[in-house]
Amino acid sequence: MKLFISLLFVFSTLSLKAQSNIDVLHYKFAIELNDSSDKIVGNASITLKILKETKEIEFDLTTLKKEGKGMVCTKVSAGLHALKGTNNNDKYTINLEQALHENDTITFNLNYSGIPSDGLIISKTKFGKRSFFADNWPNRGHNWLPCNDDPADKATVEFIVTAPQHYQVVSNGIQIEETNLSDNKKRTHWKEDVPISTKVMVIGVADFAVSLSGTIDNCIPVYSWVYPENIEKGFYDYAQAAEILPWFIKNIGPYAYKKLANVQSKTTFGGLENANTIFYSESSVNGNRRSESLLAHEIAHQWFGNYATEKSFAHLWLSEGFATYMTIMYLENKYGKDTAIAMLKEDRQQAINFGKSNPLPVVNNTKDYMALLNANSYQKGGWVLHMLRHQLGDSVFIKSIQTYYSMYGGKTADSKDLQNVFEFISGNDLEQFFNQWLYSTVNPKLKISWQFDSNAKIIQLTIDQLQEGPSFHIPLEIMINTDKSKPVLQKLNLSKKTESFNIPIKDKPMSLITDPNVSLLFEYSIVEKNR
Repeated sequence: MKLFISLLFVFSTLSLKAQSNIDVLHYKFAIELNDSSDKIVGNASITLKILKETKEIEFDLTTLKKEGKGMVCTKVSAGLHALKGTNNNDKYTINLEQALHENDTITFNLNYSGIPSDGLIISKTKFGKRSFFADNWPNRGHNWLPCNDDPADKATVEFIVTAPQHYQVVSNGIQIEETNLSDNKKRTHWKEDVPISTKVMVIGVADFAVSLSGTIDNCIPVYSWVYPENIEKGFYDYAQAAEILPWFIKNIGPYAYKKLANVQSKTTFGGLENANTIFYSESSVNGNRRSESLLAHEIAHQWFGNYATEKSFAHLWLSEGFATYMTIMYLENKYGKDTAIAMLKEDRQQAINFGKSNPLPVVNNTKDYMALLNANSYQKGGWVLHMLRHQLGDSVFIKSIQTYYSMYGGKTADSKDLQNVFEFISGNDLEQFFNQWLYSTVNPKLKISWQFDSNAKIIQLTIDQLQEGPSFHIPLEIMINTDKSKPVLQKLNLSKKTESFNIPIKDKPMSLITDPNVSLLFEYSIVEKNR
């Protein structure tokens, strides 16, 4: 408790919300779906707090397009007062007669309808059955929901879905109502009491088979929602979630939500980490549990990305890099170090290859959010965490991760916030580390040359950093093998473009193995020089 209070004081000024004049507190969406057309009819009740005096409230909502897709808002009000609004350039602007002041709270009601151009996928499953699946990431929710489509603005949410009776509906939170109505319709009401970003708000409406895979800590049910046509394979594959969830609770911290649902869906991604209601691609069900790493990745997001959320998409690695590396750590624990090493080697090569063709920093302020789904955010982000773990040690690393989660769970953070936590826990100055790995556009490229001096009994080693720009400050490990003694692990600290080292050794080496513990993100060449 003392540690948490101290850190909260030190970093309190670093967790400010993204700049906006509103903070949405709660959404209540009532959505009507049908089988005769793709048109949806909605009512949005949005409760918000005013952050800065204003006479204008703006929500994200897609404008009606020429092809007939988009949303039309037919009525807007606050309480009994009808208001005027306009929808232009995918923004719905409400004009107020009197200004709202800082810290005022108000609820707006918007009636709207239209055919979603994106965000809500209305199509058919691979078995030819009609379905409706939200697919909001990164900021596509406004294609069917009036909202503040910003990951930093987290709010509680309710979905009340009215649809033909043959459908089942899954959503964030817990189900509080399912009522059959007239005309063969059914109303289903889900409510999420933990604030979440619009990017992970979701509904799934389809013909489902549902199974309870297990109950964790006697209070967290883990469900599988799959298509009835592949019920046995789906229940078998998704049941692994009940094995994965306890590992994250034990090693990271408490699970923030009241359930975990794993859902076969029409998401355009391999998996989409919607808060406590994860959507997986249709192909994730195969009956051979080959999607275990995918399940682990999306479950990891419940901690990193959903509950502890990046302040902006520029810091997406705090979501994707974490999920990537936490998956490796989970599989390392289950299958052993060799599994982790194989995954790390593959991820390193992908990060290096991407960096060569796309010299971009990990922290990237591009507005093309889809372009951030790349090896910088995933594989390199994961490697940043791996290098921190190797350089600081397991105990400091785990304590730092747990502290970061305890501090920023339910809030938002950026890369500097994470750096501050690691520095506080480790007692180390990590400015150089974070700057070179997150903000540089290149990766280290080393040319290593060596020769053995039999008279002086030393290895003369020269290392050149060939990447463009300044030198990296990095630890490099080299294993020296001889035929007459045990291997010797030599640790070198590099900080210059060219450096030379003399390493004492009695016998001529048979080989030098660079980075034997797979602990550095770099590319290299190594050659023995002739005397």
